[in-house]
Amino acid sequence: KIPVAASIFPVADMVKQVGGDYVDVFSVIPPGASPHTYEPKPSVLKKISSAKIFFMIGAGLEYWNEKFFKSAGGGTLRIVLSDGVDLIREKEHHHDNKAGGHHSEDAFANPHIWLDVKTAEAMVKRIVATLSSLDKEHASYYEEKGSAYTAELEKLDRMILKETENFKIKKFVSFHPAWDYFARRYGLESAGVIESVPGKSPTPLEIKRIIENIRTHGVKAVFAEPQFNPKVAEVIAKEAGIKVLMLDPMGGPGVKERDSYIDIMKHNLKVMKEAMQ
Repeated sequence: KIPVAASIFPVADMVKQVGGDYVDVFSVIPPGASPHTYEPKPSVLKKISSAKIFFMIGAGLEYWNEKFFKSAGGGTLRIVLSDGVDLIREKEHHHDNKAGGHHSEDAFANPHIWLDVKTAEAMVKRIVATLSSLDKEHASYYEEKGSAYTAELEKLDRMILKETENFKIKKFVSFHPAWDYFARRYGLESAGVIESVPGKSPTPLEIKRIIENIRTHGVKAVFAEPQFNPKVAEVIAKEAGIKVLMLDPMGGPGVKERDSYIDIMKHNLKVMKEAMQ
């Protein structure tokens, strides 16, 4: 089996769907951890460097990877899945530049590309191509699995388009800008973000503005995420007289209702419906 590392669980699941019996895949960032602040331990970095391929999102999500790949030598093929994607630029810089040094523009784009199912289809295509070129012997297997999985994703995309079309409320408030790609694809609009930069709490003025937006647009819920402390979201929701609902962009192995990419998306749609239908 080809040892493969994937930075986040949704990507690991895509690799597994395509690679089936011929890949052994692990995800670097554990369930419940925020990729924005997660720093892999030496043992995890060692595991990545023993992988043949490392599939990552890029766009600044795995901010630790540059430093690591400089020191790791060249045994692992690094595939950046956001290459070629029409990225949404962040208004503010995403991370305090922990690694130091020069960053490309893309380092400060919004990295949550997998939450648009159409983009996920393009990611799967890259995964198929990468596995096929590395393991030519099983290329037709990967292509077949990839096609079958892409057909499922197309079905999922159509279902989300249909459901979101029926949403009466199209605006939402979220904890951080994870849902911008989802919104762009499915005709929704963010009416406020609590933490525009991970770890930076909003000022009282920003909180006031979010609450005003909630009232103006009839937003019924604040979307929080299990990877972040929901405290500020709860304060805002209470003040605005609405509820906090949990959306999960990451899922994880064995996480109820969220242990595959497709299930993660269905789960989030179900939660959104509760607040937006």
